[in-house]
Amino acid sequence: MCGRYATFGPVSLSRQARETLEQMELDIISEINQREPQYDIAPTQKAPVVVHAEGRYHVRAYRWGLVPHWAKDMKFGAKTINARADTVTTKPSFREAFKKRRCLVPASGYFEWKGESPNKQPYFIHDPAGDLLMFAGLWEGWRESPDAEWVHTYTVITGEPGKVSGDIHDRQPVILPPDLWEVWAEGAPADAQAVLTTAPEADLVYHPVPKAVGSPRNKGPELVEPAEA
Repeated sequence: MCGRYATFGPVSLSRQARETLEQMELDIISEINQREPQYDIAPTQKAPVVVHAEGRYHVRAYRWGLVPHWAKDMKFGAKTINARADTVTTKPSFREAFKKRRCLVPASGYFEWKGESPNKQPYFIHDPAGDLLMFAGLWEGWRESPDAEWVHTYTVITGEPGKVSGDIHDRQPVILPPDLWEVWAEGAPADAQAVLTTAPEADLVYHPVPKAVGSPRNKGPELVEPAEA
């Protein structure tokens, strides 16, 4: 599962990522660098996601915790911060969004905890070079009534862990390489489903971080810095 992550600048990108973003006509570097850094994104908070709409890519701030249009209220999103890759095409909460509203969730890294309470140790899992990661995600629109404003929400898709992240947790976000970003965001559902099964294992590293990351009230850059385990 992925219950906390971070997105902050200055953004670092691989050459392949830069070339892909140029093809997508998306300046993700400026979009993230100009926003307030988010060192501890928690469910129900807003964070940037990349959506393909009206023939082009946009970076928009959506609320974490997907709320399908048929949900009775926003509380529904508390249980849909993640969608499992193996059931995302069939589970009622996600299947419509999978067909039409897939997105990319930019992240500098994510957090997982290891151990038993009250001594659980948080770790920050990220790219070895500090490059931006792109999680596979879905988004939805919900409104309380026909004349109310739309609220846009999203979920992060999770799958089997890699060799590195598996040391910490039994699941991890589905991290997409640049050559699959456009296929995921605007491809046919069958192509998107294939992405979930063929995406290569991401190269990741991790380090222990302060336990203060456990509270969403804490927001400083020290939350992603190495700490004593």
